[in-house]
Amino acid sequence: MILFNKPHGVLSQFTDKGTEGSPRPTLSSFIDLPGIYPAGRLDRDSEGLLVLTDDGKLQARIASPKFKRPKTYLAQVEGDPTEDQLAALRGGVTLKDGPTRPATARRIAPPDLWERDPPVRFRKTVPDAWLEIALTEGRNRQVRRMCAHVGLPCLRLVRWSVGDWSVEGLAPGQWRHA
Repeated sequence: MILFNKPHGVLSQFTDKGTEGSPRPTLSSFIDLPGIYPAGRLDRDSEGLLVLTDDGKLQARIASPKFKRPKTYLAQVEGDPTEDQLAALRGGVTLKDGPTRPATARRIAPPDLWERDPPVRFRKTVPDAWLEIALTEGRNRQVRRMCAHVGLPCLRLVRWSVGDWSVEGLAPGQWRHA
């Protein structure tokens, strides 16, 4: 099993089946090991922990919401979160694809993270804050959609951990065996 710190802008797959003529960075730019596949995904705009394995049963246990393996995210959001907004995230919100499970959500001090390339836009007139959000499901762009639903658009999203595995100590683009 591999723990990989996926950089911003990298696809969570080994090949780019997108438009011809403008290939995007993929996992193959960083990992040259045969027979491993991501257990779950991170969208191209998100960073952080991606677990890769050659064990199909383990991959299913990590990615499937029925096993309720917590995934913890650090989200830099636009705005000054209120207790009502955090309570809505904790209780679960109803998105276009249905209600989300309850999550843990709390405001945190800005974490000591690597610099992002490109950097997050900064606006003097709009405050931002950091949240720690833990989910036990993993829908497409779920954290971003939940935050937007309560009026806190995501500026930066980093998956910090999946269950007991963490990205701590890995620079963007680095990986290690777990």
